[in-house]
Amino acid sequence: MTHPAPHHPGPSEPHGTSAPGHDHCHGHAPGEGHHAHGADPDSGLADMLDLDAELFAEHLADLTGRLARLAGRAVTHIVDLGAGTGTGTFALLRRFPTARVTAVDSSPGMLARMVGTARARGLGDRVRILEADAATGLPGVADADLVWASASLHHVDDPAAALAGVRAALRPGGLLAVAELDGLPHFLPEDAVADRPGLEVRCREALTALHGAQVPHLGADWGTPLTAAGFAVEYEGTDRLELRAPLPAGAGRYAHLVLSRVRGALADRGRIDPADLAALGHLLDGGPQDVRHRDDLLVRSTRRTWIARCPTGTP
Repeated sequence: MTHPAPHHPGPSEPHGTSAPGHDHCHGHAPGEGHHAHGADPDSGLADMLDLDAELFAEHLADLTGRLARLAGRAVTHIVDLGAGTGTGTFALLRRFPTARVTAVDSSPGMLARMVGTARARGLGDRVRILEADAATGLPGVADADLVWASASLHHVDDPAAALAGVRAALRPGGLLAVAELDGLPHFLPEDAVADRPGLEVRCREALTALHGAQVPHLGADWGTPLTAAGFAVEYEGTDRLELRAPLPAGAGRYAHLVLSRVRGALADRGRIDPADLAALGHLLDGGPQDVRHRDDLLVRSTRRTWIARCPTGTP
């Protein structure tokens, strides 16, 4: 991105994740969005980010609970960096009932959708929006207790500059939470398409190759750059999440939205066998193989988290 300040969990990029290519389909969740982030979002991407947060709500609650335990004092000002549809914002507002959130994103469409949701939930007075690019600093933001960066930092061209901007926005002793996905969630068994075994693995490999050039920081270990930026890393963890039958409502639609964006990213790029592309299309076309109708789906996603504290001394 610098991809403009991306959106929350880039499910298939990658949190909420960021559409294939530069957007949340690590296809931007996924969490990412994913978006070319600067463009107004399509409803499919926004729905994908919301479904990601809904399906993995327990993980999100566990993570915000860890932040509350580490905070060490009342949290009253939070920055959601790459807020997307607001899934992180609303989870943080629930966890910290006296806090207000500055929701930062480069997409006016995503911000407008989030504001509408905040008002509908009676939270409009606790949310301020800021249309900005994560890599260029956070104008007007200072003394934040917590910055939440979910599926957003991997889009920036210069991580050191972005982290310097985050540090400037935090109070001494404030926390930065970086949450990232390892890429495309898995949904299908090996033999999901009988004559194309391993289809999903090959699609993932093709998408990874595409993103290797477009999003070079995707999958990065953020521990080293956080330390180099002067933060003290207090928690690092990897969570391998898996949902099995009976799947929650929305799992099939989530798979359809993610895989549709994957197909869109790979189409006409010459990175995948046309027979694989056609087989992927049959999983999305409303027919008997469509992922929305299957009873053999799994939803598997790997998520990494770093929680780091801003130094208390003079930079």
